[in-house]
Amino acid sequence: MLSWQHAYKDILPAEYLAALSVERREAMWRESIANRQPQVLVARSEGGIDGFAAFGPSRDSGADAHCAELWAIYLAPSAWSRGIGRTLWLAALERMRASSFRSVSLWVLAGNGRAIKFYTAAGFKADATSAKDFTMGGVKLQEVRYVLYSDDQAVI
Repeated sequence: MLSWQHAYKDILPAEYLAALSVERREAMWRESIANRQPQVLVARSEGGIDGFAAFGPSRDSGADAHCAELWAIYLAPSAWSRGIGRTLWLAALERMRASSFRSVSLWVLAGNGRAIKFYTAAGFKADATSAKDFTMGGVKLQEVRYVLYSDDQAVI
């Protein structure tokens, strides 16, 4: 929750972020891990869990069976800018390749500059035609799909 509260503090209302339920989120992730969907990688240190990456087949309607999706990367704010996110991303990418995925996409909130900077540094490009609007915490938001491209073809 701390990651969300820091990452989205300029995007979502403070009241909404403060009311997030650790118990509900934990239950959702326990169920996902038990069902092995998505795959989850965890970065740990002496201080505990620094972050995690979740990935699996793309959930986009009509997505090719060989398209993976980075479902989430979240780090504790104390782990930001220490290379942990990049390490998680590269480990997830290696697993996606080993699972014969040939492309990877992800969704990011349009106002999440830190995440967008991270993903573009990793080689992702925005799919401008993918933007979708939704409401969360009483705020209208936009989510944009990013795809990893190489030579104008999505490949990983």
